[in-house]
Amino acid sequence: MPLIREAIVITVNALGKPHIAPLGLIAEGEGWILAPFHPSTTLDNLRVAPFAVANFTDDVRVFAGCLTGRRDWPLTPATVVAAPRLATTLSHLELVVFEVREQELRPRFVCRVAHSASHAAFQGFNRAQAAVIEAAVLVSRLHLLPRSDIEAELARLEITISKTAGPAEAEAWSWLKDKAAQVFAISDTGTGLAGHPGY
Repeated sequence: MPLIREAIVITVNALGKPHIAPLGLIAEGEGWILAPFHPSTTLDNLRVAPFAVANFTDDVRVFAGCLTGRRDWPLTPATVVAAPRLATTLSHLELVVFEVREQELRPRFVCRVAHSASHAAFQGFNRAQAAVIEAAVLVSRLHLLPRSDIEAELARLEITISKTAGPAEAEAWSWLKDKAAQVFAISDTGTGLAGHPGY
C-alpha cells in the first residue's frame, strides 16, 4: 500500500478563484498523486489549471471546516504556482501535474514538486486531532459507506474526543457531527442521502 498524507489542497479555476479541500496525497517515487472524486470542484479545477498547493497543518478545524461549508481560511500567495497556500500552514508543497491517468471515479493527477517550504515546527498530533481527521474522512464518504458503519465509527472516535480534545478539536468535532446528522436526517425523510459534496 502506498503512503498517503492527509493535506489541505488548494486549486484554482480558470479565473484564478481558489478552492480549498481536504485530500489524501498518494506517494509515488519523488512525486505525489492527487485523486479527487468525480464529480468535484477539485477535479474540475485540475482540468483547467493543472497545479495545486498541498498544505500540511495541525489545525484540524480546516479539515472539518472544508467538509461543513467553512472555507474562509486566510490565504497567502505561493512561491511558484499560481494558487495560494494557507497563511498559517506548517509546511506546503507546490505541485505541478505532468500526467493524468483517467479513471471513472477518481482520475489520478501525477505531480512533481515544484517548490516546498516549512513555516513552523510540527509538534505532533494529539489523539483528538487524529480522531477529527478520521471523522473528516468518514464525513467525506457519507454517500459511499453504510450508515451503520459510519455511526459505529463516530461513536468510537467520540470516546477519544471526550478524553483528549481541546477547544479547537471539540469545535471541529461538533461541525462534523452536525454534518453527519444533517445528512442522515435527509435520508430519514425518504429522499435519500445527499449527493457527493463536491470537494
